[in-house]
Amino acid sequence: MSLKIFGVEGLPEVKAGDDLAGLIAEAAELADGDVVVVTQKIVSKAEDAMVMVDPDDPLSHKPVVEQESVRVLRRRGDLVISETKHGFVCANAGVDRSNVAADAAALLPDDPDRSARRIRDGIRARAGVEVGVIVSDTFGRPWRRGVTDVAIGVAGVRPILDLRGTPDTSGRELLVTEVAIVDELAAAAELVMGKTEGIPVAVIRGVDPGWLGPGSIQRDVIRPPAEDLFR
Repeated sequence: MSLKIFGVEGLPEVKAGDDLAGLIAEAAELADGDVVVVTQKIVSKAEDAMVMVDPDDPLSHKPVVEQESVRVLRRRGDLVISETKHGFVCANAGVDRSNVAADAAALLPDDPDRSARRIRDGIRARAGVEVGVIVSDTFGRPWRRGVTDVAIGVAGVRPILDLRGTPDTSGRELLVTEVAIVDELAAAAELVMGKTEGIPVAVIRGVDPGWLGPGSIQRDVIRPPAEDLFR
């Protein structure tokens, strides 16, 4: 199997109320079975999940971080690691001032799975193709330096590839292996979108059809508290 990943260029600056599905369908040549990866930032802009902050105060968004957190796990200096209402554990509750106006900060979408479904349905209506959609965001990782993109919303892609009960290359039965396909696709797409290139959408072509289907980040990916060894 091989994958082709390409960034969608030529999208305008997204504003509140913009039709993301229409913008993507117009800018990209899409085919059945493609997976469209959309950054959280433009979803938040289109859904007006933005707040005003003091452009001269780099910490003016901190009260918003507290409001967006349902639980603070760690604090170190100005950094807050907290849990959001979605169940995500991330820095500053996902509140982000990069790639937005100086007097604004972006919040996470209210329901990223719903956002992905809306974009998928819109692309189907406008372009007549069946695609998967992933809403991606940048997260850090415990015990490892650097950040990577992960999926925070999904529609039309099975989030987890469950290999439990299947044999490995030596014929031994896999007992615990569950592959986070949506996170791997989100991270791969980030390689062509970057952080400063102004490319907020990527298309992944050649995805295994078995990876496509119903799914939800909230339901299928967020680990239930009873299974969490670290919180």
